[in-house]
Amino acid sequence: MNTKKRWGFGPAEIRGPGSGFFVCGVAMSDDLTALREETDAALRDAADLRAWDAVRVGVLGKSGKLTALLKTLGQATPEERKERGAALNRLKEALSEAIEARRVELESAALEARLTAERIDITRPPRPRLTGAIHPISRTIEEMTAIFGAMGFSVAEGPDVEGDWHNFGALNIPAHHPARADHDTFYLPSEQEGAAPRVLRTHTSPVQIRTMLNAEPPIRIIAPGRTYRADHDATHSPMFHQCEGLVIGRGITLGHLKGTLIDFLRAFFGVPGLPVRFRASYFPFTEPSMEVDIGWNRKTGELGGGGDWLEILGSGMVQPKVLANCGIDPREWQGFAFGMGVERVTMLKHGIADLRPFYDSDLRWLRHYGFNPLAPVSLHEGV
Repeated sequence: MNTKKRWGFGPAEIRGPGSGFFVCGVAMSDDLTALREETDAALRDAADLRAWDAVRVGVLGKSGKLTALLKTLGQATPEERKERGAALNRLKEALSEAIEARRVELESAALEARLTAERIDITRPPRPRLTGAIHPISRTIEEMTAIFGAMGFSVAEGPDVEGDWHNFGALNIPAHHPARADHDTFYLPSEQEGAAPRVLRTHTSPVQIRTMLNAEPPIRIIAPGRTYRADHDATHSPMFHQCEGLVIGRGITLGHLKGTLIDFLRAFFGVPGLPVRFRASYFPFTEPSMEVDIGWNRKTGELGGGGDWLEILGSGMVQPKVLANCGIDPREWQGFAFGMGVERVTMLKHGIADLRPFYDSDLRWLRHYGFNPLAPVSLHEGV
């Protein structure tokens, strides 16, 4: 871009004898000459448009030096006013041209600098872009779905707000059970006067009930989703996630349950020889019921190492009353069910010590524990 110098002495301006200027062949007085030299020096020193504008305002503005000289004409005699007024007008025209020329030069230089700084080499490969991350809870559910999907399970879903029968009654949970207490469960107003209040589901077991009511056996599903309980500390949250499973078929035994869970746990945690232990327990909706433990080292937290045991999930054979409540003949069909906390297994697998950051929406935490959204989960991640 052409940035040839245009401000300063123009073709109609020549140096006169001594220190004065001749503008269009007419000599300027010493004060006008000084103003012209001062303005030229200020324009040369103006390195950007902000400095240029300060020079322009200082000379041509309402309080500028040239404006102040023009205001003094009223004090001169008519003869002096005519001669000095002409000189001031010629000086004003010359200064205006010099100031405008400097503006053009500075704008051209600024444009050149911007074009140089913003030049893009289109032959270079694109820079990597920052992307979002998959939340650890979502990734765990994807891994569970992949592993159980390879075993023939499908995913079933249900509403978060349930009726008393789906959440408690159909599951053989009696009226005096602690899970029904207000201090443990979130209740909502009932839809009809006198009816049982609605509840934020305390587990995803109602999905199992709805599946058995609406589908014919054989059934093989998992039910991941949100659940709600009135509890909050470093290892509990009022809202958390569960993944439950249900298998209904002919000739289903405890051996099928144990084989399914052992294969899942070893695949999910990536420990082929992970020790798994089954302990007798009690749940209203399964009989017999079992807690499932995995081997770990209490001191180091290493899974599969040491001689300690860590409870990981609950399971059991489906209680015949539950099958009957859903219209399934327990003399013909048998089944097993299990359930685990998604946050709990996620914390164990990835070494997360506190449950609360899962819901703090801290992007730094998510960047650290999150997963690449462009890398879909596959079964081999847990095998």
